[in-house]
Amino acid sequence: MEWIRRNIKGDPVIWLVVAILSLFGILAVYSSTGTLAYVKQSGNAEFYVIKHTMILLASLFLMWMAHLVDFRYYSRPAQLIIYPAMALLAYTLVFGSNINAASRWVTIPVIGTSFQTSDLAKLALILYVARFLSKQQDKIKSFRSSFLPVLVHIVVVCGLIAPADLSTASVLFATCLLVLFIGRIPMKYLMALTGTGIVGLTLMIVVILNLNVEGRVGTWKERIEDYVEFAQGKEVEESYQNQQAKIAIAQGGLIGKGPGKSTQRNFLPSPYADFIYAIIIEEYGVLGAVILILLYLVLLWRTVKIVIRTPQAFGAFLAVGLSFSLVIQAFINMGVAVHIFPVTGLPMPLVSMGGTSLFFTSIAFGVILSVSRNSEEENNSENDEE
Repeated sequence: MEWIRRNIKGDPVIWLVVAILSLFGILAVYSSTGTLAYVKQSGNAEFYVIKHTMILLASLFLMWMAHLVDFRYYSRPAQLIIYPAMALLAYTLVFGSNINAASRWVTIPVIGTSFQTSDLAKLALILYVARFLSKQQDKIKSFRSSFLPVLVHIVVVCGLIAPADLSTASVLFATCLLVLFIGRIPMKYLMALTGTGIVGLTLMIVVILNLNVEGRVGTWKERIEDYVEFAQGKEVEESYQNQQAKIAIAQGGLIGKGPGKSTQRNFLPSPYADFIYAIIIEEYGVLGAVILILLYLVLLWRTVKIVIRTPQAFGAFLAVGLSFSLVIQAFINMGVAVHIFPVTGLPMPLVSMGGTSLFFTSIAFGVILSVSRNSEEENNSENDEE
């Protein structure tokens, strides 16, 4: 216990949320990878859960290391890594590994591991926006000095992510808008930016729906058409993914079938990633689904409390930006599983099976905890002086 008190700092509730989400992830990944193990690992059901657990432990170690660093030390790297992140995104679009008609990954030489560059770019952009706004608070009302420079970076990063991963780009753009709002950027600029984004997205959807194309844009068109018809109440033939997800959810009931007893994991595509929430509902029922929702809401609530207590603007912007991006990503993943949103490729943070997404999600949690730790130490120091 003494070691824990000395080495585990920051908000204890967030640590508890991380632990429960990690446990959910291990159980869900073990249950949902049976078919994948049969096809690729000759039925070795333990292979993927062991791999996921090892990556998760490494990720949690990175989180622990990140939370020990004073968050103010992230300010200078934030200014530097944004440009390599942009370069990597551009490289991925041209030379990246094409999987499911999307170039999102770069294969690292020698070890052969794929790396999703948008995960780095998300963290880099939020760090950059938080740093920039904290440095510009004395002239935050200036369009040329404050709004325009940060807008350029947001548009470039989101624009480079969008062709291969529109959902990630949209979540990141919305997160940056929230941070800009909290950072006191004038509302007229934000309203103009939001209006421009809505008009641009609408025009893009109209153009896509009137094109006869294949590949990634063709996938967008198919998903948009299915979702629009479904939202209008028309009788449409749902995608195979949505059909199987609804069967899984319907079979879950109130308390579910129990851990490891899912049957839809054998039919549902990507049950360990995009549709892991459907498997969780099938095995743990509505009760498990509500617990997951509450965990992410608790994360957001505790982060708001951290922001209120944090005296430095940089820490406040960091915490709210990172937590909002994690929470909205989780809710979109849940919404896809229950057919509230069109099918996307967003994993559920700390729950879905993954590599780079787990690493950067854990680092984001570590930075939030670093802000919490620092604010606690400063408040305790002030109390001691009084």
